[in-house]
Amino acid sequence: MISINGCVPYFNQPLSEQRAEIGAETPARKSLANLPLPKEKIVAAVYKFRDQTGQYKPSETGASWSTAVTQGTTSILLKAIEESGWFIPIEREGLSNLLNERKIIRSSRANYAGQNESSQLLPPLLFAGLVLEGGVISYDANVLTGGAGLKYFGAGASGQYRQDRVTVYLRAISTSNGRILKTVYTSKMILSQKLDASIFRYVKFKRLLEAEVGFTYNEPSEMAVKEAIEKAVESLVIEGVIEGLWDLKNPEDVNSDVITKYVEDKEDNQGADFFDQLITPRRRKFGLGFNAGSWLYMGDYKHTELEVMAGVSLLYDTQSALQFGLNFGRGDLATTDYFQKTYNSLDVTAKYRLLPYKDWTPYIEGGLGVFSEHDKSVYTIDISNSIYTQALYGAGIEFIFNDRIGLNFSVLNHYIFNDNIDGKEQGNFNDYFWEGKVGLNFYFDKIWDRNKKNKNRKEKIRKKAVSKGAPIE
Repeated sequence: MISINGCVPYFNQPLSEQRAEIGAETPARKSLANLPLPKEKIVAAVYKFRDQTGQYKPSETGASWSTAVTQGTTSILLKAIEESGWFIPIEREGLSNLLNERKIIRSSRANYAGQNESSQLLPPLLFAGLVLEGGVISYDANVLTGGAGLKYFGAGASGQYRQDRVTVYLRAISTSNGRILKTVYTSKMILSQKLDASIFRYVKFKRLLEAEVGFTYNEPSEMAVKEAIEKAVESLVIEGVIEGLWDLKNPEDVNSDVITKYVEDKEDNQGADFFDQLITPRRRKFGLGFNAGSWLYMGDYKHTELEVMAGVSLLYDTQSALQFGLNFGRGDLATTDYFQKTYNSLDVTAKYRLLPYKDWTPYIEGGLGVFSEHDKSVYTIDISNSIYTQALYGAGIEFIFNDRIGLNFSVLNHYIFNDNIDGKEQGNFNDYFWEGKVGLNFYFDKIWDRNKKNKNRKEKIRKKAVSKGAPIE
């Protein structure tokens, strides 16, 4: 992935001058432009939507007096409310300039337009039904940092990344009574990346090869602020529709994809942290695992060999940090010359996940079970043979593709409470073996149908919007 990302900036280096072009749009702008149409547009005023952080740009070389947040946030908000199609923005930030210009117009008409007073009148200024207030209230630098690198004999590569976070609050105030109708807030992560590779090596006597290449990518903070503001405007409009503060031109649009997706995202957001990582259960309750790998015998004989094993597991997930499993495995324990037998293992284990809500999670595992030599004349554990008790402990990692499928890697130690499984008792320690395996876990249970869930969500939104009060005029 690093090499692919590195090629893109390399082949797009600014080797020539670039002409002025239309400003780039953010992903949030598409949802904003696709909002359902209002019954009537709302006249809205923005006096000052400003940077309230006082944050300067982070710098590794010394103090920087450049602000981390653009000072043109009022202009960004005015453009966002205009593009939403829900508001008629009116000028308030430069109101003194507007009033002065109107005064000049009246004075000029009085001097040069004759005595007709009607020709001197100007149309009245629009007054706002809503005042939009708020600002950029937080800019957190170095929320998440990290990197990796490798060098060998003077050749290597490294990568670093940093994430900052900007937060926007927006509120709508009724000019008729000063009531704050709705307050929303949004946030956006800002990514910075640095990748480089270098080589420093003597390729021949008195011949030194030195080369390096790299690039740095900094997501523009202005675009991040723009996206956060556009998302805030979208949130304000949809929240107002749901709360019955203003009406849709077509009431059936309350079930539109834009509104439904917003409500779904809002519900999902309740189960996520500020890194946008889900803190809701990632797996379904029950599971069936299939795995294969190797057993490595460690007993009274020397020259041990890796032998193939396979197994199946029944899983029960607590949908938190714990998972319990009933596991059956079969494989060989063997040495090069003296010993080779097939065994069955049946055990109950418990896994404790260190990062239970991430797509990948390391875990530790432990449990108890039984162990017996396999009789090839039947397809079950041979009860007539000796059955030994065993303890298991180990660690692993699981990668979750979705709530149904996970890829599992683990290493376990099976300690047998007997020193005679290989038919020889010798030394101070009991026989044991290592198990390394990879497998697929399939999770299932009766989950509420998503289509039915979406249908109920839409009906809930519609009823709530209908039951609320009249729109703001």
